[in-house]
Amino acid sequence: MSTATQENAYNYKVVRQFAIATVIWGIVGMSVGVLIAAQLVWPDLNFDLPWTSFGRLRPLHTNAVIFAFGGSALFATSYYVVQRTSQTRLLSDSLAAFTFWGWQAVIVLAAITLPLGYTTTKEYAELEWPIAILLAVVWIVYGIVFFGTIMKRKTSHIYVGNWFFGAFIVVTAMLHIVNHISIPVTFWKSYSAYAGATDALIQWWYGHNAVGFFLTTGFLGMMYYFVPKQAERPIYSYRLSIVHFWALITLYIWAGPHHLHYTALPDWAQSLGMVMSIILLAPSWGGMINGMMTLSGAWHKLRNDPILRFLVVSLAFYGMSTFEGPMMAIKTVNALSHYTDWTVGHVHAGALGWVAMVTIGSMYHLIPRLFGREQMVSVGLINAHFWLATIGTVLYIASLWVNGIMQGLMWRAVNSDGTLTYSFAEALSAAHYGYIVRLIGGAFFLTGMFLMAWNVWRTVRVADYSRATVAARIAEGAH
Repeated sequence: MSTATQENAYNYKVVRQFAIATVIWGIVGMSVGVLIAAQLVWPDLNFDLPWTSFGRLRPLHTNAVIFAFGGSALFATSYYVVQRTSQTRLLSDSLAAFTFWGWQAVIVLAAITLPLGYTTTKEYAELEWPIAILLAVVWIVYGIVFFGTIMKRKTSHIYVGNWFFGAFIVVTAMLHIVNHISIPVTFWKSYSAYAGATDALIQWWYGHNAVGFFLTTGFLGMMYYFVPKQAERPIYSYRLSIVHFWALITLYIWAGPHHLHYTALPDWAQSLGMVMSIILLAPSWGGMINGMMTLSGAWHKLRNDPILRFLVVSLAFYGMSTFEGPMMAIKTVNALSHYTDWTVGHVHAGALGWVAMVTIGSMYHLIPRLFGREQMVSVGLINAHFWLATIGTVLYIASLWVNGIMQGLMWRAVNSDGTLTYSFAEALSAAHYGYIVRLIGGAFFLTGMFLMAWNVWRTVRVADYSRATVAARIAEGAH
């Protein structure tokens, strides 16, 4: 099917918009991340201003990379995949356009309000109630477009990637609405409808499943389409993918209490979260193995295909971080790791290694096809981006693993008389060199994103020039 025919059959305009937004917001979100990493090395970079302090910029960073970068990627890929696998156009072009502009409005409002200090203080759910309502409306419309397209599909089969996208849409809506139930007191201030340990439990039911469904299940939908397409091989086991789906969505929702070990949460609830987290290792690794084994007979392609390398390395980091998470959920391990940089390292093993890399690989596959080309203008730049991203991720997480274990050991070291061996300031000082390495790793990753933006701009520009040339030749022929 030609590009022009596909353009008429499918709505690629909204996919292009979200794909370009993914690259732009990736640079914005990661730039803020590098800035706050630098603030931990040189505190004067806070500039003694409230809106540039670490406490204001850190939630801006997390919202930008999760919802602006990751969210735009999920919109782009889910809209692309559901049309291609259902062989039908999106349910409504106007509703799809609303989701794009509505999502961008949420992001811009977050970028304004968070540095100003308007926040619910809930992790990954900091947006105050007017923005939270807008986000819910956009998300519900997204669900209508996605599931409406599934209902009007021209195939009897629903491809497994759409199962993962569908589950991520439904559960994210449930998480967002329940956790954001609040009592507004002014236009920019509200208080949670829950209190005490109940509020903490609902927050981490939300917080962990924002990771479990927004940052895992959604991106697994991406993996199940783009890994087979780039490898030019069918998924290794379709049956395993279905088992993976049902096991993952059944177990993940229970794992949140492991964030609340040694707190006021009842001990049975902490233990239940720990047990479910450990069991979760099985479906997580089932999905990772299914993706890896899809390359059976195609491993040689890794030598010359940096896009496939992005996708395969993302699966390796997915397997690693989903092994590390259940281990950190064990109470005895958690006693050492909790509140340390080890947790931050674990989060970024998933965020940079899994989420960002599978997104980047998918975008490199997707973007040229959206603009009528077979591949990006420069494969060399993709290769350079791959090594910058991989080295940057390893530097980032390794430095924080070392920092975290060191912090945990220093914090609980005691003298013979029972007094603490080290002050908090001494532990902080010892972490300084790790923060420098983390900053270097983040800068590497961000540099790779700038290379991607340059490559994307050149690809789009060449594609636009080619289309203009063809149109001019057609016009000349008509005369």
